[in-house]
Amino acid sequence: MSSRFIFITGGVTSSLGKGLASASLAALLQARGFSVLLRKLDPYLNVDPGTMSPYQHGEVFVTDDGTEADLDLGHYERFSGVEGKSSDYVTTGKIYSTVLSKERRGDYLGATVQVIPHITDEMKRFILSNTEGADFVLCEIGGTVGDIECLPYLEAIRQLRNDLGRDRVMFVHLTLLPYIPTAGELKTKPTQHSVKALLSVGIQADLLLCRCDRPIPVEEKRKLAQFCNVSSDHVIAALDASNIYRVPMQYHAEGFDEQVCRYFGFKDRPVDLTKWKAISHSLDQAKEAVRVAIVGKYVQLPDAYKSLIQALAHGGMASHLKVEIVLVDSEKDKDLEETLSTVDAIVVAGGFGERGVTGKLDTIKIARTKKIPTLGICFGMQLTVIEACRNLLGIETASSTEFGPTNEPAVGLMTEWMDEQGIQKRCAGGDLGGTMRLGAYPCELKADSLIAKTYGVSTISERHRHRYEVNTAYKDRLESVGLTFSGFSPDGTLPETLEYKDHPWFIGVQFHPELKSRPFAPHPLFVGLVNAAYEYQKKPK
Repeated sequence: MSSRFIFITGGVTSSLGKGLASASLAALLQARGFSVLLRKLDPYLNVDPGTMSPYQHGEVFVTDDGTEADLDLGHYERFSGVEGKSSDYVTTGKIYSTVLSKERRGDYLGATVQVIPHITDEMKRFILSNTEGADFVLCEIGGTVGDIECLPYLEAIRQLRNDLGRDRVMFVHLTLLPYIPTAGELKTKPTQHSVKALLSVGIQADLLLCRCDRPIPVEEKRKLAQFCNVSSDHVIAALDASNIYRVPMQYHAEGFDEQVCRYFGFKDRPVDLTKWKAISHSLDQAKEAVRVAIVGKYVQLPDAYKSLIQALAHGGMASHLKVEIVLVDSEKDKDLEETLSTVDAIVVAGGFGERGVTGKLDTIKIARTKKIPTLGICFGMQLTVIEACRNLLGIETASSTEFGPTNEPAVGLMTEWMDEQGIQKRCAGGDLGGTMRLGAYPCELKADSLIAKTYGVSTISERHRHRYEVNTAYKDRLESVGLTFSGFSPDGTLPETLEYKDHPWFIGVQFHPELKSRPFAPHPLFVGLVNAAYEYQKKPK
């Protein structure tokens, strides 16, 4: 069967949840026995989000193959279980870079290079590439209809409907139905205008997915159908949910997946939502809770820790515990000891740069001395080493070369490592974008270590995103004060994990385990941390 393409666009405002809508529809199609691929096309001119502040677009999600992508790919993986790759994420910047490289090589045979057809053709090539074996390809168009940045993508998908035919292409438009308390009703006008904006570029929405905080009355559905040129059955309410893993069931109850299947001429298939009901029930019905602090410098925007927050929730699901997240600003919280006295576990989050480092170092010292269960992720592991050098070994000037020149580089710039393509080399003055150690790498765990017991295996593969490494020249001295190096790269050169021997649960990892956690397969480290938090909570203080 040839792949069917579903394009999800957004209107009225940003942050309505196109990524979650795409992921939920994919989950429903899988529940009907179909295979899916999910893709995101972002309209900004950055080649990828790797050099962008988390305040701009939230976390940077990393795939196994080392693609730095939008956080929506995290939703896709968590809901569908389909691992993303480089062919599932593109930006306008990457499209333009590809086209301009071809122009420099002379690939266009002297033609004047234009947005149409050259840019739009490249976009279409990306959308159609590597789709073999997928029943459905869901493509989310980033941004909001009406933004100038979106226009080339909209033109490309308009052309694709003509190229592939109506029976293989569907347009789903996500909009907002705001409730106006003084009028006492949901307002349809913003959606009407958004649909007209889409029509102005030649695209007729086939189905409307309407974000709202209450059911859509029959009369409003009729009005939307009439003015937006769709049937009433194709006006679907996207209601607020008690937790995101309830969204697929809510969409199913509204008939979203049924209408998509009917559009493409598929007969009804049985739908198995058992697993979704189970995890939603687990989240909503958990009787006991643990409090986990995420200590970082981007806490004003929780999306900066999207995968981390979800991974902690998954860890709670495994033990039928609710995880209450406490976001702690490592730069601005001036009484960390009091703040951390109210939590049962700590995650020292990843990050870049010197801002907020003092707060993280103080957090690590408190966690170490107060025996609070702790997971240090990437930068958190590096700072664990610096804290130990300063406070246990007495090397007061121990630091990272990321912060500037130092005579005691406990953490230094990684200049060389091995991957599937061979030896990768970097230098201090090179480009920042796309030059880190990115993607999945194997790690060998030390027998009888806490982390090996937590995983239950001795060899793991985890996703990385960093350009600095712990300096093994300090290894012996650190191990003499109880900080054990419990995991290394297979060649024994790169330290991957560490832990304190005299601490009930303190693990640092150079990778990002949150990126591989799934609601139906919670990551062992987060299961272990949540269980340790529960045990800590029960101990007399």
